[in-house]
Amino acid sequence: MLTTIQQQRQECERLLSMPYVSRQSRYDVSLLLQNHQIKLITGPRRSGKSIFALMMLRDCRLAYLNFDDAKLLSLWNEDVVMSALDSVYPSYQFLLLDEVQNLEGWDLWIAKLYRRGINIIITGSNAKMLSSEMATVLTGRYVEIEMLPFGLSETFRYYGIDAAAVRPEQKANARIIYEEYLRLGGYPETFQARQMTSSYLQTLFTAIVTKDVAQRHKIRKVTELFNLANYLLSNFCNPFTTLSLSEYLGMKSENTVKKFCGYLHEPYLFYYLPRYDNKLKIMMKAPRKVYVVDNGFVFGAGFNLSENLGRLLENAVFVELRRRGYDEEKSLFYYRSRNDKEVDFVIRRGPYIQQLIQVSYDISNARTLKREISALVECATELNCDNLQIITFDTEDAIQYKDHTIHILPFNKWI
Repeated sequence: MLTTIQQQRQECERLLSMPYVSRQSRYDVSLLLQNHQIKLITGPRRSGKSIFALMMLRDCRLAYLNFDDAKLLSLWNEDVVMSALDSVYPSYQFLLLDEVQNLEGWDLWIAKLYRRGINIIITGSNAKMLSSEMATVLTGRYVEIEMLPFGLSETFRYYGIDAAAVRPEQKANARIIYEEYLRLGGYPETFQARQMTSSYLQTLFTAIVTKDVAQRHKIRKVTELFNLANYLLSNFCNPFTTLSLSEYLGMKSENTVKKFCGYLHEPYLFYYLPRYDNKLKIMMKAPRKVYVVDNGFVFGAGFNLSENLGRLLENAVFVELRRRGYDEEKSLFYYRSRNDKEVDFVIRRGPYIQQLIQVSYDISNARTLKREISALVECATELNCDNLQIITFDTEDAIQYKDHTIHILPFNKWI
């Protein structure tokens, strides 16, 4: 055990020695470190959770355990591990536990460490397992930080461009980076070799479905699971019901579809956006729209991107709204009017509708612009909301329509 922890320390020091792009977070890192609450960093595989945690702790005395290490799990003995940590990391201030959900009974062990006064940072890639067990054992004693793949502003930063102040000589390159981001997404490890993005994300998609879903939940009908995952990926941004999915895919049980959809959400692969309604029962029964955590997965699947530019932009807007802390069960929805006109995103704060957002890649055609505006205004009238926005690829404007002001912004400025 001592040898394993020493080897992990060497790996930790190697990672700390490397340069990284600073990550976007809604939280003040210095305040997080001062707070004794457990810091729970969640998000999909390979999105940069571990690096974000290490950057938080770069100037601190830390101890590190990586539970993606089979040797650590096979040799696990709590008392031996704590003794080895004291030996390898004398007088450490923080304990970083990477992918801790792989350890059986991890929640009870962490509760014990917390009671001992140890300042703990956790990373993990399973939403349900982490949130449910943390809520059960440590209610009110942790803060959750969701880490997604790079947003566009982080992507610009990787290439040395300030998204808020693009210099004239950078504009052509910034345009290329912007277009590339919408097609290839923001997984950090794809930036060093963009030509390898497709194969990398195909492999990652398969690993998530296989390891984080099929193996974890002991699913026997793996073919059905993959058929569902591929269908959701090919229909990103589209509404669905579990009944329609079960019929289309020839799956005998709607409950199996519901269960599989839930499993595919747990590793942060797919999100399901509800349709807003004041009546909870109606909202629960209405079709949901499916989004994928990164546009690169669509590219990796080999779909025709030129036919899906509008949906790629809409998906990128959804992920950015998630990055800003909006929750698709509490504060983020889509809406259909009584005349069946749709607005892409409804943002709610408490009981009030704060903003309506429509996404349209290209509104240069007058008919397209009229369609988007009329749908937005009709929904705004029904929802009593005056804060209206259209997000496009490259159009910026402000329009007056039926006593409403509609602000139009390109995605790269909106971020």
